[in-house]
Amino acid sequence: MTKFLIGAGGWAYFQVPGQDSLTAYSKAFNFVEVNSTFYTMPSLREAESWRRRVQKDFEFTVRCHRDLTHKLKLEPLDESYRILSEMIAICKTLETDILHVQTPARLKFTDSKIQSVRDFFQSASLKGIRIAWEARQTGTQPLPTNLVKLMQDFNIIHCVDVSREEPAYASDVLYTRLFGKGKHNIYQFTDEELEEIDKKATRTEHRKVIVSFHGLRMYKDAARYKLYKQTGKFPQVTKSTGLASLREVLSEDAKFPTTKQKLLQHQGWKLFDLTQTKRIRASEILQKLPQQTYQNINQVIQTLKKTPKGTSATL
Repeated sequence: MTKFLIGAGGWAYFQVPGQDSLTAYSKAFNFVEVNSTFYTMPSLREAESWRRRVQKDFEFTVRCHRDLTHKLKLEPLDESYRILSEMIAICKTLETDILHVQTPARLKFTDSKIQSVRDFFQSASLKGIRIAWEARQTGTQPLPTNLVKLMQDFNIIHCVDVSREEPAYASDVLYTRLFGKGKHNIYQFTDEELEEIDKKATRTEHRKVIVSFHGLRMYKDAARYKLYKQTGKFPQVTKSTGLASLREVLSEDAKFPTTKQKLLQHQGWKLFDLTQTKRIRASEILQKLPQQTYQNINQVIQTLKKTPKGTSATL
């Protein structure tokens, strides 16, 4: 039976009054991707404290420090092996066997580059740690065949955002980092998109599926997907429906006075509950607003109530 790990990239923004963020997070999800290790190298003592603050069956994955991928570019150098060794020690402390490696889109995989990366992995001592490699690229071209061969030779997991692309090859572990289709991670997945992600995740049999959300609504998206896996249904994103639901969404951070265009830009990506079982993007309703300046939320809602026949009928 496939084991599903569902969570997000980090716990720092998971705030519960009076509770430690990681401990609270671990009660909601069974997995977290340690995002901070991409930027700073924690001490083993700090990693030990993370492990102690969660239950025994909670799982981590660790992001490799960017110096290895962005500065040293996976070259077989002494410093590269030193960084890898430190990352492996962190993985061991957190009792995880997966190290996520992300290479930048600007890194060109020429034949000579791929050979040097092969030399790096050939000489590396992974000590049972498995690499999940997110090889970012400019455009939509497939990975070079000799890079795919390298990954397969070293039992590397090809990590992708399955809402955008498919892994280059089948693996016993699927690791997907979900950002969505918005700019700067400003995105919230619709029910239909989460259903499609689930179809892709279950289309091939895997020993383990790791689903890591990274959008601005990552905790809510992860919770909605988790509940869908448990019940087959998606929960509401607000406490109400129709325009009352839209009001809730706008009340979070909409600033006034504002224009229709700014509302669409800053609020349109969010979901609200049209009914108890149907969610749509705020942009689908906000685009029906007349072009004018709005002084407050009440004016927006009252204007929507007066929009031409067809709009109010859907709310």
